[in-house]
Amino acid sequence: MDKYQEAMEALLRFRDERDWAQFHDSKNLALALLLEASELNELFLWKKESEAERVNPERLEEELADVLAYALLLAEKHHLDIFDIVLRKIRKNEEKYPVEKARGTAKKYNEL
Repeated sequence: MDKYQEAMEALLRFRDERDWAQFHDSKNLALALLLEASELNELFLWKKESEAERVNPERLEEELADVLAYALLLAEKHHLDIFDIVLRKIRKNEEKYPVEKARGTAKKYNEL
């Protein structure tokens, strides 16, 4: 069993043992993901650039795990393979951000 499958099984087991699937409709999963992403961002709020790189690693791990867990649950609900959708998005971004135009710049694709 790979780590992804192990994590998914543990996540679904945790949810199902508590009968929480009833609350995990797409809207609520997306909102929970947004809220957890906000908690992740809070770790960096009001910090200078140098301080932001020294964020508490335990808190970073916990908040990032929450974000990933809700993203995984939302993908699972819609029968999406997370690896496939990430790879497809990278291919789209390769077209929008060709290396010769995008290298070393943070400009959006329509500004290149």
